[in-house]
Amino acid sequence: MARTALFTGSFDPVTNGHLDVVRQASRVADHIVMAIGVHSSKTPIFSSEERAELINLVCGPVAAESGATLEAVTFKDLAVDAARRHGATLIVRGLRDGTDFDYEIQMASMNAAMAPEIQTVFFAASPLVRPITATLVRQIAGMGGDVSAFVPERVATRLTETFNRR
Repeated sequence: MARTALFTGSFDPVTNGHLDVVRQASRVADHIVMAIGVHSSKTPIFSSEERAELINLVCGPVAAESGATLEAVTFKDLAVDAARRHGATLIVRGLRDGTDFDYEIQMASMNAAMAPEIQTVFFAASPLVRPITATLVRQIAGMGGDVSAFVPERVATRLTETFNRR
């Protein structure tokens, strides 16, 4: 039986940390659904369509290396509702540090109360990606800094193009 995992986030932009989670999740799931949260209170750098395109370009091949498939979707509701809609029995999350753990364990507990059939699985971030956050990447790129160590090459190029247009 195929196992589907849901990985939620803004993915604005997709980072090497996200790739790390995809790499680890593809070892336990046959199909990964990267669910892009769309919230009217946030103004992203990239549209949801652009984020989905970048996810498919850079994360799809990483999942395929382990024999998993990957798709990018958007969602506006609860993660557990998105998981049910896509047939996911796992929600995967990356943990960089204790602060992430405190927040993520609360979310996992609430999700378990709402959807006991869906299990949350945590992956410890690999040492090289532990300090990376999309927020920091956006700030560095916005100030003209080099983000190539933190994001895939195609994402770095797209960030440079986007900020040069502004």
